[in-house]
Amino acid sequence: MNRRTQTAIAAAIAAALSLGLAACGDKDKSDTSDGGTAASTKAPGAAAGSIVGGTPVKGGTLHVLTNQDFAHLDPARNWVLPTMDFGTRLLYRTLVTFKAEPGPAGSEIVPDLATDVGRPSDGGKTWTFTLKDGVKYEDGTPIKSADIKYNVERSFAADLTGGPDYAAQYLAGGENYKGPLNGEHLPSIETPDDKTIVFHLKRPVAEFSYTATLPTFAPVPQSQEKGTQYDQRPFSSGPYKIDTYDRGKQLVLVRNGNWDAATDTVRKAYPDKIVVTQGIKGGQADDRIIASDGADANAIEMPWMRPESVPKVLPKEDVKSRMIAEVTGCTDSLYLNTAKAPFDDPKVREAMMWAVDREAQVTAFGGPTMADIATTFLPPSLAGGVKGDPLKVPAAGDPEKAKAMLKEAGKTDLKLQITVSLGDKLRAEAIQQSLSKAGIQVTVNTVDPSAFADTIGDIKNAPELLIQGWCPDYPSGSTFAPFLFDGRTIKEKGNQGNYSQFKDQATMDEMDRIAGLTDVAEANKAWQKLDEDILKKAPAVPLMWERRPLLVGTNVAGAFGNSGYAGMLDMAVIGLKDPSKNQG
Repeated sequence: MNRRTQTAIAAAIAAALSLGLAACGDKDKSDTSDGGTAASTKAPGAAAGSIVGGTPVKGGTLHVLTNQDFAHLDPARNWVLPTMDFGTRLLYRTLVTFKAEPGPAGSEIVPDLATDVGRPSDGGKTWTFTLKDGVKYEDGTPIKSADIKYNVERSFAADLTGGPDYAAQYLAGGENYKGPLNGEHLPSIETPDDKTIVFHLKRPVAEFSYTATLPTFAPVPQSQEKGTQYDQRPFSSGPYKIDTYDRGKQLVLVRNGNWDAATDTVRKAYPDKIVVTQGIKGGQADDRIIASDGADANAIEMPWMRPESVPKVLPKEDVKSRMIAEVTGCTDSLYLNTAKAPFDDPKVREAMMWAVDREAQVTAFGGPTMADIATTFLPPSLAGGVKGDPLKVPAAGDPEKAKAMLKEAGKTDLKLQITVSLGDKLRAEAIQQSLSKAGIQVTVNTVDPSAFADTIGDIKNAPELLIQGWCPDYPSGSTFAPFLFDGRTIKEKGNQGNYSQFKDQATMDEMDRIAGLTDVAEANKAWQKLDEDILKKAPAVPLMWERRPLLVGTNVAGAFGNSGYAGMLDMAVIGLKDPSKNQG
């Protein structure tokens, strides 16, 4: 395909997401002709798409308060929020990145290390990128195309688990490749010179430019390889570098003097220093930012405010004006482990669809202003803004119908365990209560957020039930169903996405058919139809489409949720109103 075709494809993808974001605005929408509805309730606080605090002033120390350590800062392993946007906005650059703008524009892509968003050839099976002049690492050495090739290759290494799977899915010859740690390189990535990198794909991928926004496509020089220890100290190509990192306690970033703003149209690097304080318990971070005393006036929270703290904010206009309830484009689901009993039985899985009270999930997350009840896996942002409801399951469930279905399946005395991240304990207890009405006993287990991804990624010890969200890596249905329900993506360790361990041949065959479509609009419709088909097979129960409750201190400026990063605060442009106040 030629450049004009690629531009049109990119515009179509961005327009699809824009529809979804616009539909999650200030007014409820009426029923649509196909029986779905567009979203939803007006969010509290500053309007989604707005900027809190105005334009920052350069200087000062930005504080980040969090209850958790980073799962992985290694760009080959970084595939969870908020670590992904933290890494790609502050520590390393990628070939392509999202714009740092509020609203739908945040889902648009621009060149980052590359001079453009990629040049397709061979019908979209080959993609070529050229690096900008003057891009350097923290020690002043130039970034080379071979460094990006090396990090993409690292994403195949069995020891470096947890990262995006796109390279493994898309690159030719990647089926049996084990990564570069033993000296073997992947022939389908060519670097004819220090400025050029060429990717040869198994099939045409119209959206490959969007794939190049992921941390997989950040540079790592082979000389810096430290295996699993690279998590501790990624070699910076971004505006900041790691000064100190005491895991679980504090991470301090300082300026990277060799980052050149002239080569970077996105990152503004306003603060002189960024201090991440970890291990803050309960709702203490919320309370500190609400009060904004001392250095906390310069603070933001990671990943977001706890839902139970929202009632503390809403009555106070001055505090509410510092909160953004940003739409995410993500779907939270209750995943059922289909690899073992009782969820290897489709009838039991179907009963779960009717047993779960999704209204209680929304309540546990802060109420209808903070989330919408999910009726499909695919979020409205990837379905033209439409909230479909093909199964017509009541929002509060139907425990009596679920009981009858379980009796028919011969499963009337189920005892299950649910595993959730510590911050989702209230939601797990809501699941526990709703399933008890259908005669199902549930034990709740919680895991520290920093260990959650690795815990649920161990398939031999995977729980029967877990709550997890999934966000699009870029605005396309291809970033949803294939990662959540393609049985070929399941890994023994570091399993991400297909938490249900769902293997269904008809589903995989249809995914392959859709992947071969070159018309984006046709493919998006096909993903929506497949989503309905998967719902009927019930490998998971969609729970809700959440908003991010983002709260910032009184001296913080440039704060908004970026749609390209599922509504997370955009770290590329955040800073302080007055850097002279309460520096830390």
